[in-house]
Amino acid sequence: MTDPDDPGGAAHPRVAIADEQSYPVDERVLVEAAERALDAAGIPSSHGLSVALVDRGRMTELKGRYYGEHHATDVLSFPMDSLDAPGPAVLGDVVLCVAVADRQARALGVPVERELEHLLVHGILHLAGRDHADPGSEVAMAREERRILGLVRAAS
Repeated sequence: MTDPDDPGGAAHPRVAIADEQSYPVDERVLVEAAERALDAAGIPSSHGLSVALVDRGRMTELKGRYYGEHHATDVLSFPMDSLDAPGPAVLGDVVLCVAVADRQARALGVPVERELEHLLVHGILHLAGRDHADPGSEVAMAREERRILGLVRAAS
């Protein structure tokens, strides 16, 4: 995205990834998937996203600090600016535990990249205000995940 207040017109990436773990991940593929998912979810183009790839220890720490549960999970989302905030804005942070994603991918018989895409879309939908707190919203969110994943994967 281009910052209109920057006299140099420097472009800022819409998706920034911080890789804080040791499992090899193709960040370029994740950035492209995130950009497609943001568009497919109807997120304003002025809204960026931060993605952190973390290990089990860091994810356990975050889950404990923010949710009072002391175990690693696959994805956490931390919202920042609202969808109607003027740009440039940051939708929020999606934190992915690559080790947990790898374990889940193996159980499903899919590549870890495919599981990371799914978790990324799930996290983006949470940042956009979707949830799965009850059976109805769970079905609706799962349907939206499938729709967006179809668009993300069709473009790759």
